[in-house]
Amino acid sequence: MANCGEFLERSAKIEQDVSLSKIERGEALIVGAGPSGMAVAACLWKLGVRSTVLERESCVASLWQQRTYDRLKLHIDKKFCELPFMSFPSQFPTFVSRSQFVEYLEEYAKRFSIQPLFCQTVESANFCEETGKWRVVAYCSMERRTKIYSGRFLVVATGENSEKFVPDLPGIERFEGIVVHSSEYKSGEEFNGKKVLVVGCGNSGMEIALDLLDKDASPSIVVRSPLHVLPREIFGLSTFFVFTFLLKIFPLRIVDRLLLLYSRLTLGDTTACGIARPKQGPLELKRKIGKTPVLDVGTMAKIRSGDIKTFPKIKRVMALQVEFEDHRVESFNAIIFATGYRSGILRWLKIEGDFFGDDGFPRKAFPNNWKEKNGLYTVGLGRRGLIGTSMDARLIAEDIKACITSSSPANYALRSSLCI
Repeated sequence: MANCGEFLERSAKIEQDVSLSKIERGEALIVGAGPSGMAVAACLWKLGVRSTVLERESCVASLWQQRTYDRLKLHIDKKFCELPFMSFPSQFPTFVSRSQFVEYLEEYAKRFSIQPLFCQTVESANFCEETGKWRVVAYCSMERRTKIYSGRFLVVATGENSEKFVPDLPGIERFEGIVVHSSEYKSGEEFNGKKVLVVGCGNSGMEIALDLLDKDASPSIVVRSPLHVLPREIFGLSTFFVFTFLLKIFPLRIVDRLLLLYSRLTLGDTTACGIARPKQGPLELKRKIGKTPVLDVGTMAKIRSGDIKTFPKIKRVMALQVEFEDHRVESFNAIIFATGYRSGILRWLKIEGDFFGDDGFPRKAFPNNWKEKNGLYTVGLGRRGLIGTSMDARLIAEDIKACITSSSPANYALRSSLCI
């Protein structure tokens, strides 16, 4: 644990700055106003616990509002994507669109009186043994001053997609075409008539490639490693719903075999299209390392027809060409990195111990990944999507409420008065 004396000395220097705001207080501090943070705030609200939500952007669910492409839809049945205590409107389709999900989240914030403090970039968060409080230093870009928040509990809700990840490809700095990350991609219209290489073949990469093709671009996809591609629906039902139901009847490996059999019948042999399947089944792989299978929205048919090409790993990038590991060389006008995001927690959360791995995710497997000592919690980092987020949120709120309830009024009032 960081030395509290040194931290307080550094904080005292910060407080001497004339631009420093007054210190804010909150029962529970929640960092992040995406689905994860709002789910916890709503669960706490239902239990009568006050929370303060800090968000670095200017809106709730900034990933969905600012860093996603226009045609994006949830790939899972809406009933499995609901946050606690609020269902999607009945008129919404099974697979909710990006704009509908944003609408749902904004209404969710209103219903549960969630009023995040926006434009708050957290620079550090430390626990002080003397006060028994978390102390969060954040820079408010809107007011151009530093603020300090303190609370008995700290909930890390920045999610799995905090900071975009772009691999360092040999020669990429010499590429003369357009280079963007998927978080900057909105529509294929701006790539009309261009040859575009999509690096990454997860759900985003596959859907972006299809969107490019629909907008008269010529897309190709880099398949860097084996992955499972499953149909989004099975007999008119969402694949997620089907395998969730089957897992109640059959062992996981049997369900995996059934999924792969149906996928082979409907999507064909993906290996023949340049997409090798892992040795482990899709659900087994998801459970062990959190790797999500791709749910096909029509891209596989275009790959089979040759409208979308597949390539192996990139060997090097040149001025307007890319050489691949199989020695093929192809010209491109643009490269889109659909390479996902990374957790940025370790950049600002100052704790010792091995609760977090080097990747910024809890080392403990789901569902034991949400609680650390000293009132520290994580939500949405179990690699289990929105279902896992909702489970985490309920557990965290109940645990915080239990901690408050177990404290005698006198002792709790004393600890609160010590808050800096």
